[in-house]
Amino acid sequence: MKKLLKSWTFLVAVGLILASALSYFIHYLIFRDPHHIFIYMVGDIGFLFLDVLLVLLIIERLMSRQEKKSILLKLNMVIGTFFSDIGMELLKRFSDFVENAEELEKEVLLNPQWNKKKFREAEMKAESFHYSILLDLDRLEELRDFLHDKHAFLVRLLENPNLQEHQKFTDLLWAVFHLSEELHFRGTLRGLPEADLAHLKVDLQRAYSKIVAEWIEHCAHLKDQYPFLFSLAVRVNPLNPKASPVVQD
Repeated sequence: MKKLLKSWTFLVAVGLILASALSYFIHYLIFRDPHHIFIYMVGDIGFLFLDVLLVLLIIERLMSRQEKKSILLKLNMVIGTFFSDIGMELLKRFSDFVENAEELEKEVLLNPQWNKKKFREAEMKAESFHYSILLDLDRLEELRDFLHDKHAFLVRLLENPNLQEHQKFTDLLWAVFHLSEELHFRGTLRGLPEADLAHLKVDLQRAYSKIVAEWIEHCAHLKDQYPFLFSLAVRVNPLNPKASPVVQD
């Protein structure tokens, strides 16, 4: 009971009820018309339910929007961590298997002057680009070992409960994780039949196309929210063979 009395919500509720009662009492003292008081009281109580409903709908929508915004902000931090720890290196390694990588680089070469429309167009080009995959077994084994070393990191990302709010990034993680398992379970990559190599090409293409598209979307987010991080992303862009962290002008 003491805790209840100390509660500010309880004190406010009591204060409002007393203020309401006092207002009606003053009305009665002045006009001496209880019939009039009860007519408006019943009307006000009837409208109160609709008033509460409208307030709840608006507040719930605002809270839901704010919660989703907070989740997306956290997810973008996770995506940034992904690219810093593994994503940018994967972009470099994947490009070694793409014969027409130069064509792709021309299509999606980041430009500081891009607006949202340009970023979206580049993202769509990355998703629809025809990737010509050529397997190099030595580099494929290096990729296998690299992904195996990052296995625990990928698992932690997949365990993030907020991933359902970003389906494209979830698909990217599963594509990379699947490729890692495909390479790991084979053990040796030497002497594989052509049908199996063709299967690995598909897995490589799927993972690469998704990571390129996500990288572009992530850079669009950086440009909008963190221009200083976007500046660095442009300078170290793994899709640009001439990229350099050094500021030239």
